[in-house]
Amino acid sequence: MTAGAGRERLVFANWKMHKGQAEAQAWCRRVAAALALRPGRVVAVFPPFTALAAARAGGAGGESLALGAQDVYPATAGAVTGEVGTDQLADLGVRFVLCGHSERRRLLGEDDALVARKVAAALAAGMTPVVCVGEDGPEREHGRTEAVLRRQVAGAVEGLGAEAVRRVVWAYEPVWAIGSGRPATPEQAAEAAATLRQSLRARYGAALDGHEAPVLYGGSVDPENAAAFARAPGVDGALVGGASLDAEAFVTLVERVAP
Repeated sequence: MTAGAGRERLVFANWKMHKGQAEAQAWCRRVAAALALRPGRVVAVFPPFTALAAARAGGAGGESLALGAQDVYPATAGAVTGEVGTDQLADLGVRFVLCGHSERRRLLGEDDALVARKVAAALAAGMTPVVCVGEDGPEREHGRTEAVLRRQVAGAVEGLGAEAVRRVVWAYEPVWAIGSGRPATPEQAAEAAATLRQSLRARYGAALDGHEAPVLYGGSVDPENAAAFARAPGVDGALVGGASLDAEAFVTLVERVAP
């Protein structure tokens, strides 16, 4: 089957800790205007929390450009200093939420149990969690990629029923490729997507019949290599980091992934 045949193409821009309010608004205005609404294509931007409102003012959250958040605290609201809950994100029109990005796992110590709580909280608030999974360099070198992916998938869906899992988007982001300029190969991305879906089928069986979990590739994606990843069997789009910061480059990348 051709990658993504009959399924939506997803292209997500993760700015990480970049752009202030003016930059965010200008970027969103440019990209939202350049990308006409197209059936079967979903484009979203994930600004830092401080720029979410500015991104929305620039057009994110509209028909051609959805709004995403880079993280969420697993509660609606409460006495948790420095965190952002689901109520605040929903109030801004956030549709997607990254959960378990490798930088948060590695730098901030997020474990599978916390990722599962964030996934459940996003779903309960009506938002779509984008669960990031991927192995680091030593794990790949020692042949542990499949085991790592299966553990992370199982951890992220702990306590969820099949209907909830149908609402999850997955992003394969090998840690060794992120920001390195050395992406995985399309074949490696396809293998990871297959492992991920096999893990879900093994857990939920017939309850997932007919459902192909959407899987994105992320890790040094740029306008030059994006089309090759989009053609990889089982890969439905891209989660883009550094290459998404320039509006013109990102529009080019989107058109190559989801023409």
